[in-house]
Amino acid sequence: MRCVIARFPFDLSKTGVLASMKGVKPEPITGESVLIGRRHYPVKQVGEVITRQDRRDFTSGEVTRAMTRLGFTCQGGLAGQTAQGTVQPTRVLTPLQNASALLGSPAPQGL
Repeated sequence: MRCVIARFPFDLSKTGVLASMKGVKPEPITGESVLIGRRHYPVKQVGEVITRQDRRDFTSGEVTRAMTRLGFTCQGGLAGQTAQGTVQPTRVLTPLQNASALLGSPAPQGL
């Protein structure tokens, strides 16, 4: 599959990415991650290995899009992750609902 990372075109394949990442020890994950084989790698580490470019030259979004198109599972940052590494959905509250929750009273209905 042809993709552009840091304004450079790359022809990537799933087997090529697997071969490139074979034997590479995952760094600690502080943001977005990619599941390659049975290991979770930081997106920037994967991008650096497969493109041989400096991590500052590309965004994590570019690599995440490419890895998703190749069929790899990508996860967002650490916000909302449990101990097992699964991401829990976050509920967005209005300011009124947030204040009600902080005060311990039910949120008013129909406003």
